[in-house]
Amino acid sequence: MLLLHISDIHFRTPDCLTPDMDPEGPFRTLLMRDVRERVRTLGDVDAILVTGDIAFKGHPDEYKAAYAWLMDLAKACGCLPERIFVVPGNHEVDRNIITASPAIGNAQKSIAWAEPEKRERELRTQFSDAQTGASLLAPLAAYNDFAKVFDCQVYSPDRLFWKQDLELNNGVVLRLYGLTSTLLSGMGGQDDERGKLYLSPLQVLHPADDVVNLVMIHHPPDWFTDEQEVDDMVKNRAVIHLFGHKHLQRVATDDGYMRFSAGAVNPDRQEKGWEPGYNLISLQVVGGGPERALEIEAHLLVLQSSPERFNPRRTRSGKEVFRHTISIPGDASAVAPVRTQAAAIAVPAAPTPTPAVHDDVEASMGEEHTRNLIFRFWKLTGSQRREIALGLGLIQEKDFAVPEPERYGRALLLAGERGLLDQVANEVAKRETR
Repeated sequence: MLLLHISDIHFRTPDCLTPDMDPEGPFRTLLMRDVRERVRTLGDVDAILVTGDIAFKGHPDEYKAAYAWLMDLAKACGCLPERIFVVPGNHEVDRNIITASPAIGNAQKSIAWAEPEKRERELRTQFSDAQTGASLLAPLAAYNDFAKVFDCQVYSPDRLFWKQDLELNNGVVLRLYGLTSTLLSGMGGQDDERGKLYLSPLQVLHPADDVVNLVMIHHPPDWFTDEQEVDDMVKNRAVIHLFGHKHLQRVATDDGYMRFSAGAVNPDRQEKGWEPGYNLISLQVVGGGPERALEIEAHLLVLQSSPERFNPRRTRSGKEVFRHTISIPGDASAVAPVRTQAAAIAVPAAPTPTPAVHDDVEASMGEEHTRNLIFRFWKLTGSQRREIALGLGLIQEKDFAVPEPERYGRALLLAGERGLLDQVANEVAKRETR
């Protein structure tokens, strides 16, 4: 499996609306060209992972430009568009919404100013309340509208983060966790301070047999007031760590993990050490039984200024590829392929029982056919989505009071829980051919 890790693209209005006058456009073009050349040797990209700051000020027009560019990027690197995964960064937060709403400011302050030992309880109280939970996510409205196509939207009170499974080889699952680091971002309309944000223990990484956890977070741990707890959880429970925000391209390894900080696709050209970059990360499970291990090969590419071209960062020994091997916990003999209700139509039941880890409906929505279905569902008109969801009993009239990303995100998850994904697929196909 080949992963393309990018971050901090910073589509900015009005520049991104007038491509001929966008000074950042050439750097995105150079990145796309370089990726296209490298996949000729490495093979097609299986997933594109974006660790935040897709927009610059959370404006809907910025996401329109970002979506178009990501579609072109997916085509250039041979990746299915439904295999794009995103998390929010601080530039996804629309500060105008925060400053215009005392309710948002009050909810953020109640969490930020709580005593450390009471902060988790305060977040749970605020996020689980229908009104304040929605308030905390209101500054991410444009981001959620963009992320819904990729099933990466967040909503209260039960989707503070998302998780999706991708199937590796040798009976191993790659579980992506997309965590939300921006609940307190932009408080009072001001820039964030390092050590003042809050991730919380409510965003939980679960260890599981035969599962390799990959975590995507925009902010590195040192930006959180619960820095040590976040760092320990990520190190102990995730094998691959992807961060953005700092605009510094770095890699660190330990016996149990490999950590990547992405260089920004478009850092501020005036900032010190300005250096666009991206990562290509190859994963393969080798060995069998208790000897299974994950082999990681990472290409860290950085743009040099003159002549303009992406070059690989090198290891201390001068090699162009960073390599690491990590053992995989679990019982390989008990593993069956990841299967979802949609895939079960054409695939006969496996003789070996599917382990409990694959019973997570949300995670199983990462299966290729299901993500394709979700992507196609969102391409329908609003009235067509409404017809399908109402017809299958996945929503009720009262649900139209909630934003679309939440309304139909919940409906699709409910379809998975009720075993109705094949019926959703049939209804989508009918409307696509009209």
